[in-house]
Amino acid sequence: MNNRELDDLLRSAPVPEREPDYWRDFPGEITRRLRRPDAKVQAPARPRPPLLAWGIGFAAACLAIGFVIGHWHGRMRTADAYALLQNGKVLREVLALFPNRVRAIVQDEHGVQLVLSDQPDVPNSTPFWIKVCERGQCRAVVTFSGQEFKIAGERVEVLADAQGRVMLVGDRLFWSSAEPNRTSANLRIQARPVTQTL
Repeated sequence: MNNRELDDLLRSAPVPEREPDYWRDFPGEITRRLRRPDAKVQAPARPRPPLLAWGIGFAAACLAIGFVIGHWHGRMRTADAYALLQNGKVLREVLALFPNRVRAIVQDEHGVQLVLSDQPDVPNSTPFWIKVCERGQCRAVVTFSGQEFKIAGERVEVLADAQGRVMLVGDRLFWSSAEPNRTSANLRIQARPVTQTL
């Protein structure tokens, strides 16, 4: 299943009728359940391949995150459609569900995608919110220093300096929040650390 098929599946699922208290407590309940050790540990009747178990767990977590983010996204009353990724509560919940595995959270016209590492090797550092608009198409990314993503078909690395300014460095592209207007006419970039929301 690719990202588009998962997005279509998540969009087609009806939202369960629940009380507002249920949705407010839902992310915390998921986190508690994931951290709670099982009371009894039983050997499986037949061994399952670890890849299958990881895949099922990942799919369940993505569905839970999709429902939570979709609910919050539907309640947003803001002019900035990309403000979801600046929501400190959403970021805390996602980072708590996948400690040291979140490479990026991307929001574009197709929805929200979570980019995870196979291993818990993403350093714990300040997340950066980056919004890129190219030829009328915008997307927002929350990522960390040292991670990479594509802008205008070029892979760029996200870096931070000692003052907390964001730099995007590629082979042909360089952008810095110290000089935000130095880009091509078809490209608009905004970036900032999101520590104040966490």
